[in-house]
Amino acid sequence: MELVWEATLAVGQEAPAAIPFDDTALMVRYRGGDGQAFELLYRRHRAPLYRFIAGHIRDRSAADEVFQEVWLAVVRGRERYQPTARFITFLFAIAHRRIADRARKAIRRAETAMPDDAPDAGLGPARLAEGAALGAALTAALAALPLEQRTAFLLRAEGDLTVAEIAGVTGVPFETAKSRLKYANRALREKLDSWR
Repeated sequence: MELVWEATLAVGQEAPAAIPFDDTALMVRYRGGDGQAFELLYRRHRAPLYRFIAGHIRDRSAADEVFQEVWLAVVRGRERYQPTARFITFLFAIAHRRIADRARKAIRRAETAMPDDAPDAGLGPARLAEGAALGAALTAALAALPLEQRTAFLLRAEGDLTVAEIAGVTGVPFETAKSRLKYANRALREKLDSWR
């Protein structure tokens, strides 16, 4: 197990126990009140989590809201946290549920809205690439994937989740998650073949 930091001690102080880098151990420490453990978890996972959310929600302010909701859920749920899976699986499962909730609400609003109120179909994640042609091509290729395949791909690419973890997060059998990931990879390779 890796060790995080050593505190500088005044003469006569006893050395504190080393804090492990392991995500699960950090979350358990945070559950016990260690704010620094949360800061390490946040710094470690904020970028991949945001990219996962932005891969599903094109509006930046909405993606920002979901990002904050996920971390707030981690904070509020810390007392109930049980290390039955990797922390990143726990984190991305929360994000997946928040994205699904937002999508359901958007569908309900769209059903009652006038045609002029349709959501903007902008590129959203392409902002991350700021005009780079490859970034735009990747964004378009991701957007063209069926939602289930895009989710599986982003959970793997951004969360580094295993197929079993993807199945758990999305609530499907292992083979279904494996197929979704396989088809997503194949479709992206085909669409981006000219960039090789």
